[in-house]
Amino acid sequence: MPELHDIANEFIRQEIDEFIERPDERARIIGLFAKASEQMQAIAAALIDGDHETVDRLTAEAIAAGVHAMEVMDDGLIAGMAIVGIKFRQNFIFVPEVLSCARAMKAGMVHIEPILSAAGIEKLGKVIMGTVKGDLHDIGKNLCIMMLRGAGFEVIDLGVDTSQDRFIDAIEEHGANILGMSALLTTTMPNMGKTIEAFIDAGLRDDIRIMVGGAPVTQDFADEMGADGYGKDALACVSLAKQFAGKA
Repeated sequence: MPELHDIANEFIRQEIDEFIERPDERARIIGLFAKASEQMQAIAAALIDGDHETVDRLTAEAIAAGVHAMEVMDDGLIAGMAIVGIKFRQNFIFVPEVLSCARAMKAGMVHIEPILSAAGIEKLGKVIMGTVKGDLHDIGKNLCIMMLRGAGFEVIDLGVDTSQDRFIDAIEEHGANILGMSALLTTTMPNMGKTIEAFIDAGLRDDIRIMVGGAPVTQDFADEMGADGYGKDALACVSLAKQFAGKA
């Protein structure tokens, strides 16, 4: 099993040591970076630091040197955002820092997306994402969307305050079979269950896989609401979507 000292980048080691507390998450994050090259670790470190100019430069240099676009995306950009997502969830960083990191990831994706499009890489699947009715929070949802797109999914973002009917209409309009719902307020969490019930009433529940997440959401709540999966952070969201798409 990879250990912390197997990661070459000192900044990454410090971030993991200081901010990643849960044993299962430490093992997962250490495994991600232990297999990544020093060049990819440097991209991830710049992203975590919110340094979009350095991410832009290092990503361009990696692509020019012949590093595969998927490697840069997975081992550099997405791996970096995995740490950002955990730090945000644990309140080690807040919205301004997350937005800086998101800007850095976008700077890297500018170099990645044209290559993937030109290669005609097939999308892994189509995902509908939205914050439930009555809830106007979207930073966590937007992190998930960014990482889902980076992982190869087509994502339709319904934004915030999304009604049950709007979720249903989007599934039917876009032919998606994966739905993601988020909530930050305990008062809006029950709307996840109401949306699932609406899909049952519409005769569509068996056609889709539903994942839920957000700071107050737990696995027990997801089970109680009848969701197919619960993601505690953006990396778990991507893992679930891949599982539902049969690409895990």
